Amino acid sequence: MKPIDMTDATDDRKHFTQAVVQLGERQDVVASRAIFNSQGMKIVDKGVAINLRLYDRLMQHKLSSPLEDMVVSVNGVTGDALKRTAASIMHEVPFFGRLAPEGAPRKLMLNVIETVPLPEAMAFQLTVARDVRPEIYMNLVRTALIAIWLVNKGPLAPRFDLGMAAAAGLLHDIGMLHVDPVLLQPAHRLNRDQRRQLYLHPLLSTTLVERHHQYPREVIRAVSEHQEYLDGSGYPRNLSGDAISVLGRVLCLSQVVAAMFAPGRSAPEMHLSVLLRLNAHRYDPGLSARILTMIQPQLDVLSAAVVLLDDPVTLLGEIDAVLSQLPLDLGANAALTPTRSDGMVLVADHGTKLRRALAGVGAVPDQLAQLGDAVQDETVQVELTLLVREASWQLRTLGREARRRWRNAADEAYPTPMQLWLDRIDTLVAAVSGPLPEPAAAHDATTA
Repeated sequence: MKPIDMTDATDDRKHFTQAVVQLGERQDVVASRAIFNSQGMKIVDKGVAINLRLYDRLMQHKLSSPLEDMVVSVNGVTGDALKRTAASIMHEVPFFGRLAPEGAPRKLMLNVIETVPLPEAMAFQLTVARDVRPEIYMNLVRTALIAIWLVNKGPLAPRFDLGMAAAAGLLHDIGMLHVDPVLLQPAHRLNRDQRRQLYLHPLLSTTLVERHHQYPREVIRAVSEHQEYLDGSGYPRNLSGDAISVLGRVLCLSQVVAAMFAPGRSAPEMHLSVLLRLNAHRYDPGLSARILTMIQPQLDVLSAAVVLLDDPVTLLGEIDAVLSQLPLDLGANAALTPTRSDGMVLVADHGTKLRRALAGVGAVPDQLAQLGDAVQDETVQVELTLLVREASWQLRTLGREARRRWRNAADEAYPTPMQLWLDRIDTLVAAVSGPLPEPAAAHDATTA
């Protein structure tokens, strides 16, 4: 994998520099050594406070080294700080408390988190996340906890393996500090450049992690794979099956589970149950099965937290119809190159797997027709509503994947049958979702 030159990535440097100077307005951040530009000219003396007043000066120059290598903060993230955050999560969120009950299991998990290697530059970036982008920081800690639990299969689990899982979980999204923060807003419609940043963020994270010899190659590889899915629908390299490492599979599932427990999400355990059952083709089945055993949705309580759809049965029927009508037969269309044709075959395969997943949970028209009067039961309505929302976002992802694999030029139109199919997806997703947040990870492919 060719590393990304962080000092030459202007947009990436802009966003991270903004976060650093914002941190400098909240606590003491100083240059740990003199900051030079790439021509050897000093632009900031050692010991100078880094804050908003220095932003323009920092952005006017290409720096000789990444900014995080040349600054320090007074109240930085430490192993003890990570341990306290993790303990708070397990105390406040029942799902995480069940992962590590009080006593030896919890003590082990907290100790693993506390002892993750933290080179000074990495600790500083985690500090920026904690104090400027807390949604990133908390998601990193949640992901690390889940990854440790998935790797810890008993008292004989090697401590080294647990440490690798913790490091991969804690650092997998560090690249999100270097992209436009608008990517963290699920309701925002991303433009072409922002979509590119989204698809590249695993590579950014990889570049940032592999600069430090403290992290084994297995961790670096897993970080690069954390958005890759078993069916090949992930990014940035569309890996599938055994091409994804064991730790990569752990990390992919862990970050999705962690995102479901972000603040503000209603009925997270019920949402997670639906998500995993409809994504059996994406995630490692053994790992998903372990997570499902820990979920306690408590439907009688959660039903009040879910905004029910008026007619979920009809909407599931419409989703099934759209999935069955993907326009593969584009005839002799001059734009249909072999690469595009192969891409559309993959999209069709992913659509077929989604239809099978819906059938597996009893959510296709023939099965729904057998519900009869039971469809009016509130518990059933909750389940059907969440199935519709998750399936509609997967359908949206399928449309995004079709666009991505077709790779339209800026002035090129899609073939008419394909455009009509994409329009139908957009209309259906809009009818289902409205202003509601997406049910998957905040920076998952569904936001592209």
